[in-house]
Amino acid sequence: MRFMFVGDSMTIGRAGDYTWRYRMWQHLGSTPGGPYEIVGPRRELYDTSADAPTSQAYADPDFPQDARRHLAGWGEGWQHMAPLVGPAAAAGRADVLLVSLGLIDLGFYTGAEDTAANVRRFVEAARQARPGIRMVLLPVIPNIRAEEDAPFAAEVARFNELLAKAVADLTTAASPILLGARPDAYDIHRDTYDGTHPNASGEHRLAGEFAAVLHQAWGIGGPYQPRG
Repeated sequence: MRFMFVGDSMTIGRAGDYTWRYRMWQHLGSTPGGPYEIVGPRRELYDTSADAPTSQAYADPDFPQDARRHLAGWGEGWQHMAPLVGPAAAAGRADVLLVSLGLIDLGFYTGAEDTAANVRRFVEAARQARPGIRMVLLPVIPNIRAEEDAPFAAEVARFNELLAKAVADLTTAASPILLGARPDAYDIHRDTYDGTHPNASGEHRLAGEFAAVLHQAWGIGGPYQPRG
């Protein structure tokens, strides 16, 4: 089974991070379910000093190169990933997409309705490349801007409603889509380093949500057990 992580700055991570991708790699390697592979066209972290995704400075230098693969970018959202996901999924022969997107779209690029339209474009492109692909989509989770900006919080809530509708409309038996939830007990004052980007505990909570959905809905892996 081939997994591809898709996301924005919370998924690519910055130099010095473990990333929730690393936590998922640990989880998948420690639970039953047969052989698996991480796929994707990128391996880098974002280097804040260079303002570019050029770093390989993961917190664990022994994180294997093949397991570092992803399709994530600092400042990239649904509108950026919709044209990229098809070629990436085809090249990696991805079976499952684990997707965390939306905050950067709403913050800088598109409103809730247009962002939801880009979700649908993304799903269509992924399926054109891999007709039987499965997807787990995470809603926009708590963040500092939503806590301080009521109109933005309303836009986030509206998008999350539209995302749930898109999942309900688009899921099929051949290519099922599942909607994740706000990670259990997620607290931006404890689980992020700046109100948005996950620290170590936040990484575990994000990975734990994806792991729970995979296990409960599809019997993939097992219950999430934080390591490290």
